[in-house]
Amino acid sequence: MSRTPLLDMSPETLESATGEAQTLLAGAKAKLGFLPNMYGYMAKLPPVLASYLSTYEAFRSRAGFSPAEQETVFLTISRVNGCTYCTAAHSMIADKKSGVPAESLMALRNGRPLPDKKLQAVATFTEAMVVSRGNPGRAAVDAFLSAGYTEQHVLGVVLAIACKTFSNYVNHLGGTPVDTVFAPYRVD
Repeated sequence: MSRTPLLDMSPETLESATGEAQTLLAGAKAKLGFLPNMYGYMAKLPPVLASYLSTYEAFRSRAGFSPAEQETVFLTISRVNGCTYCTAAHSMIADKKSGVPAESLMALRNGRPLPDKKLQAVATFTEAMVVSRGNPGRAAVDAFLSAGYTEQHVLGVVLAIACKTFSNYVNHLGGTPVDTVFAPYRVD
């Protein structure tokens, strides 16, 4: 399923892109082995794609979360924001690459409590940050820290929200169709 586009735009392709957009798209394809549909829409304004790629890599490598915690953060943000594209993509990554247990993945996709208390603490805090637009209250911050997380993790959630704001919003605007590789994880 894809969303109804809010903006009538055609994505850039490796063939149509020039300059910075072409360089970014070519680099992404070389790294991933395919060009995600979302990247073509982001490449319409290359700083959007460049910023997304930068925040994505920084979150993955520097926020201090395990792969399962990373997917918990990304899936929570995408579900709360209603981004069907990112929910499908991160569900596939959670299942195939990040070691998120099947029960936890289904709970994340459906906004239900997770069986793992640490992952639940990540999901709860992340949702509170998104819903409150970064002002979840001291009790939410204290609960997250009491669950064993640090200031670095709190700021890591902020970084992930910045990253997913680029992707979720562009996908809403473009009605980005889910790539074939993510199709088994499509949400309706």
